[in-house]
Amino acid sequence: MNSPYTSMNVWTEGFRETVRPGAMHVDRRDFLKGLGAGLLVAMASGEAWAQESGRGGGFGGHALPTDLNAWIHIGADGKVKVFTGKVEVGQNIRTSLAQAVAEELRVEFDAVSMVMGDTDQVPWDMGTFGSMTTPTMSPRLRNMAVAARDMLVQMAATEWQVDSSRLTTADGKVKETSGGRSIAYGELTHGEKLVKVVEGDPPLTPATEWKIAGTPEPKVGGREFVTGKHKFPSDIARPGMIHGAVVRPAGFNAKLTSVDTSAAEKMAGVKVVRDGDFIGVVAPDAYTARQAADAIDAKWDVPKQQGNDGLFAYLKSHPEHERGGGRGQMQKGSVDPALAGADVKLEESYTVQYIAHAPLEPRAAVAEWQDGKLTVWTGTQRPFGVQGELMQAFNLPAEKARVIQPDMGSGYGGKHTGEAAMEAARLAKAAGAPVKVVWTREDEFTWAYLRPAGLIEIRAGAKKDGTLVAWQQDNYNSGLSAIDTPYDVENHVAQYHPAQTPLRQGSYRALAATANNFARESHMDAVAHAVGMDPLEFRRKNLKNERLRAVLDAAAEKFGWGKAKATAERGFGIACGTDKGGYIATCAEVEIDAHKKVRVRRVVAAWESGAVVNPDGLKNQQMGGTVMALGGALFEHILFGDGKIANAHFADYRVPRFKDAPEVEVVLIDRKDLQPAGAGEIGLIALAPAVGNAIFQATGVRVKNMPMAPASKVPGIEDSGFIS
Repeated sequence: MNSPYTSMNVWTEGFRETVRPGAMHVDRRDFLKGLGAGLLVAMASGEAWAQESGRGGGFGGHALPTDLNAWIHIGADGKVKVFTGKVEVGQNIRTSLAQAVAEELRVEFDAVSMVMGDTDQVPWDMGTFGSMTTPTMSPRLRNMAVAARDMLVQMAATEWQVDSSRLTTADGKVKETSGGRSIAYGELTHGEKLVKVVEGDPPLTPATEWKIAGTPEPKVGGREFVTGKHKFPSDIARPGMIHGAVVRPAGFNAKLTSVDTSAAEKMAGVKVVRDGDFIGVVAPDAYTARQAADAIDAKWDVPKQQGNDGLFAYLKSHPEHERGGGRGQMQKGSVDPALAGADVKLEESYTVQYIAHAPLEPRAAVAEWQDGKLTVWTGTQRPFGVQGELMQAFNLPAEKARVIQPDMGSGYGGKHTGEAAMEAARLAKAAGAPVKVVWTREDEFTWAYLRPAGLIEIRAGAKKDGTLVAWQQDNYNSGLSAIDTPYDVENHVAQYHPAQTPLRQGSYRALAATANNFARESHMDAVAHAVGMDPLEFRRKNLKNERLRAVLDAAAEKFGWGKAKATAERGFGIACGTDKGGYIATCAEVEIDAHKKVRVRRVVAAWESGAVVNPDGLKNQQMGGTVMALGGALFEHILFGDGKIANAHFADYRVPRFKDAPEVEVVLIDRKDLQPAGAGEIGLIALAPAVGNAIFQATGVRVKNMPMAPASKVPGIEDSGFIS
C-alpha cells in the first residue's frame, strides 16, 4: 500500500500494531491487565500502572496525574465534571461511567457530565478498546469519587468543627447523621480545585448496595442522537473552513510513475497540494474537491499480488520471518500420544475471510492551525495515539497538538489510526485555512485496515464415552484471542502462527476470538456427533469452568434445547465461549428453504460479565453484537486480487439488513459478587458456530468457512451449497 505516512506504533488490546505500507503487523505483548483497585485520586507508586502496561514505572513515559482535579471537578452549582481519555463510540460508556461516579460520589445521575477524548482536557489514555473501559477506567473513577467524597466530608467537618465520623453523604450533600445540618457539595468547593493525594485502596460500594449503578439508566444524549442534533466528526464545521480530498493509488503497494494536475488547477477555488506521492486538493465545497481530485491524471505501477484464490495456503506457507515461527503457545501434556490412543480422532481446517469494519460513519476529520497550534476534530478510539502521530509528522510538542473526539459513528476497532486527521492537517497547513476531509465509502473499504483472514487447524481425540483426551489448535494469521480451549483436556496445545498478510489488517471487535471460537465450537460439535452425544451434554461433560457452565445451562434452558426435533428445513445449534473476563453461550435456530437459502430465525444468548452496571446497555450490546456477528458468519467477505478491492461499496459488500435480523433474547447473569468485566466484544464470538452447528443439524453438512452463506462465491472458499 503506497502510504503517505511514516510507520506508526499503535497500542491496542494488548498488541503492538505497526502500520506500514501494505499491512498492519501485530506483535503480542503481555495482555493489558486491569489497573488495579488502588488507583487514584493520586498514585504514590507506579504499581497499578505497571499492571496495565506490563512494565514498571509508567507506560511510554506517561504517568498518571497525582491530583484529583485532573480527573474530577465539582462546580459551585454542585455539578460534577469527570475527565477521561476514554471515548464514546456507541458502546454507551458515557452513561455507565457516569453511573459509577454518581454511585460513589452520592449525587444524582444527572449531576454528572463526562468530558471525554479531548487531549487538552483529559488525562492521557492509551485508547478505548479491548473491553477494558469497564474493568479499568470504571474502578479508577470510582476510586476518585470515593476520595472526593471523603475530602468533602473532611471539609464539612472542619467548617462545623465536628468529628467526621458524625457525617455522611447523600444527594450531593454532606449531612449530619443525626439529621441536623447539611451542606451542598458546591457550597463546600465554591467551584475551586480539589487537590489531594490519596494512597491505598478506598473501600468501594459493593454491587449489592448499588442504587444508581446496576440500574437501566437511559443513554446520555440519546435524544440528540435520535433527532440528529448530535454533531458527529463529519458534521463539524469551523469558520472559514474549506474541504479536502486525496488522490488514492490505483492499488496496494503502487508506485507513482507520473501525474498531471493541470486540469484540477484550472478549476475555480481549487488548490493542489503535492508532497512526494501524497496528492491532495482543497476547494470551497466537498463536491468541487472530489471533482478536482478525480480530474488529476495520476499513473501508478501496481505489482501483481495475492488475492482470495489460494489465500489460506498462502497464509500457511508465508510465515512472518521477522518474528520467527509459532508464537503464543499454550501447552499441557502431550497431544500426539494421547491422540494415538483415542477412540475417536477428528482433524479439520476452518477458515475466516478478511472482513471490513463498515462503520456507518467513515473516517472524517477537521484540522485547524492557529498560531502554530494544530487542533483536529476526528473520530478515533485513540485520541492520544492520533495526537502522537500528528506530533511526529509535524514535529510538534504535545501542547501544540490537540485532538478532540466528538462521539463518533462507531469504530468496531477500526479507527485506531489517524489517516483522515493526518490528511486534513497536511491540507490545512498548505491551504492556510481549516480543512475538512471525509473519506468516501470506497476509501473506507479500500484503505482502512481489515479484520485478519485466518486458517485454523484442529486435531482432537476423545474416548467412546465422550471424554476429550487431546486437542491441538493452530491459528495462521488471524490471531491469539481466545485461542486456548476453556474445556478440560489433559493434553492440549494452542499456537498462533503470524503470517505475511496481503492486506492491511488490525483490530476488529472481538479480534481473533470470533475465528478461534468458530473453529473450536464447530469442531466440538463435530466430535460430539462422532461419539454420538448431544452437543450440550458433550460440552458439559468436558467443562469444569462453572461460569461457562452457568451461561451454557441458562441459554439452553431459555431456548428450550432438545424440545424440538430438527428437520431438513430447520436446525438448532449451540456454542459457548469466554474472552476478556466474560462468558457467553448462544443457541440459534436456522431455517433453510428449498433453494438452500439460510435464515437465522431465533437467537438466545446468555451472558455473564460480573456485576451488571447497566442492564439495558448490556442487552443492547448483546443484540447489536448478535446482528454484527451475523454478517461475518453468513455474508461478509472482502473480494480482492492484484492489489485491488473488488467490492468496495455497500452495494457489493453484504452486511445484515433489517430482514436478516432474528428474534434475539438475552439472558443476563448478574454476578454481584464479581467485579464488572468489559462487554463490548464477547457478544460476537458464539453466534457463528451456533449457526453453523444448526445448519449441520438440519442438513448433515458441516460448513467450515466464514462466511458460511456468501451472496456470491468467494474464490478460494469451498462452496458450501448455501447461498444468500
